[in-house]
Amino acid sequence: MKKFFKIFAVLVLLLLVYLRIEIYPQLDLISGFSAKSVASGHFLDNRSLETIQQGDNDIDKIDWATNEINDTERFVTSKVYGFKERKAIYREGLGATLINDDFDVSKPYLVPKRTKINNNLPFPYGNLEPKDTVFSNIDYTKLNAVIENAFDKKGEKNKRTRSVIVIYKNKIIAEKYADGFNKNSRILGWSMTKSLTATYFGILQKQGKFDIMKPAPIAEWKSDERSKITTNDLLHMNSGLEWEENYSKICDATKMLFIEEDMTESQINKPLVGKPNNTWNYSSGTTNLLSGILRKQFKTHQEYLDFWYTNLLDKIGMNSAIVETDMAGNFVGSSYGWATTRDWAKFGLLYLHKGNWNGEQIFDESWADYVAIPTDTSYGNYGAQFWLNVGKKFPNVPEDMFYASGYQGQMVAIFPSHDLVIVRMGLKEDPEFDFNGLLSGIVGSLKKNLY
Repeated sequence: MKKFFKIFAVLVLLLLVYLRIEIYPQLDLISGFSAKSVASGHFLDNRSLETIQQGDNDIDKIDWATNEINDTERFVTSKVYGFKERKAIYREGLGATLINDDFDVSKPYLVPKRTKINNNLPFPYGNLEPKDTVFSNIDYTKLNAVIENAFDKKGEKNKRTRSVIVIYKNKIIAEKYADGFNKNSRILGWSMTKSLTATYFGILQKQGKFDIMKPAPIAEWKSDERSKITTNDLLHMNSGLEWEENYSKICDATKMLFIEEDMTESQINKPLVGKPNNTWNYSSGTTNLLSGILRKQFKTHQEYLDFWYTNLLDKIGMNSAIVETDMAGNFVGSSYGWATTRDWAKFGLLYLHKGNWNGEQIFDESWADYVAIPTDTSYGNYGAQFWLNVGKKFPNVPEDMFYASGYQGQMVAIFPSHDLVIVRMGLKEDPEFDFNGLLSGIVGSLKKNLY
């Protein structure tokens, strides 16, 4: 019996050591993710705590957290088995922000100035309902079957699609939502926000205010080899800088999103592990660094905040869109863009039309070509903050497709050769969700297509 208790005691000790070394350090990230997710989903899209916990936070380990919503003061607290409480606050105009204990919630803050298009035009150039249009070259039976197949049957959680919209020749030819979601539901785009962030450099370039081919304006890099890194390299994730992006563990990306106060600084102090313009490495830190570079182009914080809306989001009628900020007031350009499915589709249409929005050129036509040129060493899979199909990741989908892509299978896919934009929002990504089947099936429903 004594031997049994000794063995049991050793096993308990080993378990405690494992929990302390492997699990306890993760609790900050678990409760941080949970608090931020609940605050955003509840205050931006009016989702209930139960809906968020069952639909957004039912992720391994994240579902350990318990969450409380304070509707009066508009914040959420989360903890894991009573440990590591984290808090996310909601501020109108800025969205939800995960804060630390030193953050002064009483401090005044700036918000972006917003304008809403009111031109009595139907979607996509106005906010009126789209007019019904029937195209003779579309097999609607096949199209609707493909869309239906992208969604779970009642009681299933296999595909987890929340919405799909298909825009052909500026007209909605298919649109479907899962239970609990509709055309007014804001949905997090995660890394699709990277494509938004890149677009601002195209806008500044058109305005003659920025040259992406010059060395990136980072003071910390001026006296070493990193001085050779251009903004073009950063846009292509081809800087050669060290970065680890793995959401299943504590890494550079998770520490940045759920611990750092100023996310624009996370990539700055990383060393080179490769050569600039010759070493592709996907990095959310790089995109937030780009957000920081954007901020430095303006004399005031207010101008930086306004620019993201007046020059793009509100300009093209993405009035539902919110890009959330970090504790330092920077837009989290890597990950925290929210919008309705229809508004995400407007972003795709802007690129389909090479920057022209109802007669106004938002960025030069060449910019749409630029973002879709493969980055060296990305095997034809990545352009400038957009993903590509040049390398045939989706084998039955046209090679000219390029797309904004986000965690858990968010996608805005642009098909220049087919005058087509497809948006899918959900909670499963490739290969668990069959994007090749969805995209190729929709393209295949166009009887007179070029593919």
